Amino acid sequence: GVYRVRPAAEPAGGARLRGCPNSREHGSFLEDFIKNLILSDGGKPLTPDEDARLKRAVALQMRMPAEMRTLEGVAGMLGQRDMQGAAARLKSWCRDGRLGWAFDGDRDDLRLDARLIADDLAMLGITVDCAPVLDVPVPGADPVIGDRAWGDDPESVAERGLAVCDGLLAGGVLPVVKHIPGHGRGMVDSHKRLPVVATPADALDSTDFAPFRALAGMPWAMTAHILYSSLDPERPATLSACVIGEWIRTSIGFDGVLISDDLSMQALGGSLPERARGALDAGCDLALHCNGVLDEMKAIAASAGPMTEAAARRVAAGEARRAAPGNFDRFAAERRFAALLQGKV
Repeated sequence: GVYRVRPAAEPAGGARLRGCPNSREHGSFLEDFIKNLILSDGGKPLTPDEDARLKRAVALQMRMPAEMRTLEGVAGMLGQRDMQGAAARLKSWCRDGRLGWAFDGDRDDLRLDARLIADDLAMLGITVDCAPVLDVPVPGADPVIGDRAWGDDPESVAERGLAVCDGLLAGGVLPVVKHIPGHGRGMVDSHKRLPVVATPADALDSTDFAPFRALAGMPWAMTAHILYSSLDPERPATLSACVIGEWIRTSIGFDGVLISDDLSMQALGGSLPERARGALDAGCDLALHCNGVLDEMKAIAASAGPMTEAAARRVAAGEARRAAPGNFDRFAAERRFAALLQGKV
């Protein structure tokens, strides 16, 4: 599960998340630390006992969303860190960007895929999805982006990414475009090491940054743990006030909620509290921690201050974009999507 911690100072009123592993311990922790963080119980394979509890939680899904929103207290925001491909967290109709190639970039087909995903997420009370990937991979890049990319040129990536955003928004789910300002040139996996990109700024601006500029009006974006030596020779984008202020906010023009990529990734140096504080000080609105280790959550939360007024404004603006899903014939949509997949993937 993903917990969105409230920016308000009040305790969560004894709310507990029923049916989830360690709910009592995690609930108590969240009451004590109400900060600008997103924390997750992801990462390790479930034990048989945890799997059984998760199944009971899903059985209660129609009641769980309200309880979780009470716990978090921010306009019902719950998130799915959708890595798609081999790392997909939930069932995905389109497992990765290869569907964009199979459909020859047909926006209606891609929108249908995302609309089905949004319907799945909405049934679980999940209202934010960390997708689509807008990175433009280059030959020789590490495969960590690989099949999550929606094309190999900025125009295709932007067009297909917009279709995914449209489908998610139509289902009442806010998309999170990633990894801004671009992860496609990384030659190492940022989960393990810090990628360093030496490409000149003008080349980055015309290629890697282009899809994010085209979709700069989206409500949320996630940073890249990449060091762009032509932009900031010392700090990766997540920790760089220069990259965030001059390039993401100004040149690209993104003014939505900016969330860091997972602080647990080894691309970032320093302790986890230092990473969290560094990301927020650099200009991220929210810090993301994904591995579910409670002691790490506590240490990070202790280093984080309250949500800034600017961050709260951006969160509110994003929530204002959330429309109630219109009439959606799920059965007909599934049949149409199955027909589209015949012979293509």
